[in-house]
Amino acid sequence: MSCPAIDYFIFVPAYNVEKTLCEVLSRIDESVLVRSQVLVIDDGSHDGTALAFQKFIESDYLNVPVNVECDDDFGSSQNAERAKVLRNHFEYLKFEQNSGYGAVVKKGIAAGLASGAAFVACLHGDGQYPAEKLGEFFDEMENRNLDLLQGSRHAVAGSAKAGNMPLYKRIGGALLTAIENRAFRVRLTDRHSGFIVYSSRFLETVDLNRLSPSFDIDLELIAIADARNFAIAELPIPTRYADEKSNLNVVTYGLRVLRQVWRRMRCKNT
Repeated sequence: MSCPAIDYFIFVPAYNVEKTLCEVLSRIDESVLVRSQVLVIDDGSHDGTALAFQKFIESDYLNVPVNVECDDDFGSSQNAERAKVLRNHFEYLKFEQNSGYGAVVKKGIAAGLASGAAFVACLHGDGQYPAEKLGEFFDEMENRNLDLLQGSRHAVAGSAKAGNMPLYKRIGGALLTAIENRAFRVRLTDRHSGFIVYSSRFLETVDLNRLSPSFDIDLELIAIADARNFAIAELPIPTRYADEKSNLNVVTYGLRVLRQVWRRMRCKNT
């Protein structure tokens, strides 16, 4: 990675997100960004996702003026240097073929561990999760010495509905979470949020090759952390649903979740 000394690694799963990617990346606070490396992983998109990333890198976001009490020429020079430095915190990787969410997460985690960062965060490129809250999450990880911190859309009553989460997802998620909470050590209010920050010390114990290639990889990682007594917690996040198209097959995903629960219950009973 191009930034040798970083504290945080943020990987961004991106599949056909040309409409949302720029906004997602622009919401990462600069105080977080200067301590981070951000890797956008394009899972074989066939829209303008790559072009959207390039437009972001060249956008005014990275050229916002800093407050300096000096002449305009010096200020412009300083802003240009600042923008150059910020650009070095972003990288883009594209899979030639669509490989699935699990493959993207494995690649992101592997890259995060290789970077030497203490914490690795997953930030989806479709805009459903609040990039602006990453600083709060990293602070919580450090202050509480946590190993996994998940964003919960259900920690605040009514938040999911207010954020236009579809009814079937609210009902299905609540049912699955209730079942999972009976199987796992740590009780959570939203086990199906993809907004997660991990400690590298936990991720180093995980065999990535054995993880799911699909959307249930997040649950697998939570289950592993739970079984190994790593410190797990959650923080509330806002719910954001618009007109984005989901690539999740809810039936298949639900069955995969129940399989994880069954495995955990079997382990507890042996």
